[in-house]
Amino acid sequence: MSDAIPKVFLVDDHRLFLAGVRTELGDRFEIVGQASEVDEAVAGIRAAQPDVVLLDVHMPGGGGRAVLEAVLAGEPAAGARPVRFLALSVSDAPEDVIAVVRAGARGYVTKTIEPDALADAIQRVAGGDAVFSPRLAGFVLDAFSGETNPPGDPDLDQLTAREREVLRLIARGYAYKEIAKELFISVKTVETHVSAVLRKLQLSNRSELTRWATERRLV
Repeated sequence: MSDAIPKVFLVDDHRLFLAGVRTELGDRFEIVGQASEVDEAVAGIRAAQPDVVLLDVHMPGGGGRAVLEAVLAGEPAAGARPVRFLALSVSDAPEDVIAVVRAGARGYVTKTIEPDALADAIQRVAGGDAVFSPRLAGFVLDAFSGETNPPGDPDLDQLTAREREVLRLIARGYAYKEIAKELFISVKTVETHVSAVLRKLQLSNRSELTRWATERRLV
C-alpha cells in the first residue's frame, strides 16, 4: 500500500448511520461510494474499485456475506488492487464474526467503536493487516484453530441472524425502544422479530424466552 489516501466504499442499510460515518471519515479517506442493498453494493464496489469496503453484516437480500462472496467471486479488473473488507456491525455474535471472516473479510469491529479507532482499523486493513475488536479476535482464533466446534442447535438454527440479535437483547433485559436504538430499527420491527422468535421457539412470553436463552448461555 502506498502513501495514497485509501479509497473507501460504505455499505449499510441504515442511511442515518451511513451519513454519520461519511461525516466522521470524509476528511480522512476518499469516500468513493455507498450502498444500502446487496445488489447495489456489489455493482458499486465493482465500479469504484475501493481499497477498503466498510461492510454492514445484516442487510436485506443476503447481508454482508452475500456482498463479500459476489465481489470476491468475480473477475478483478485488469491491474486492479484487491478489495479488502472490514465488517462493521451491531452484532458481536460468534457465528456472525466467523461467517464473514470465512467469506473473506479482513476484519470485524462493532458499531460501538470510536471514530479514531475505526479510522485506524480502515488504514490497517488497507495496508493488509487483519483487525478485530479485542473480544472478537478470540472467536476467530478458536474457530480457525479448531478448538471450538459447538454442536448445532436445531431450535436456534431456525432463527435468522437478526432474530438471534433481538433474542439476546431481550434476554439481557433491554426494552423494545432500547433494542430499536441499538439495532437501528423501528420498535414495530422489534415487535415483529420478537413475535417470530416466540412462534418459532414455541414460547409464550418474554420470561420464557429469557429462561430459554439463559439455559443455552446465549445471554
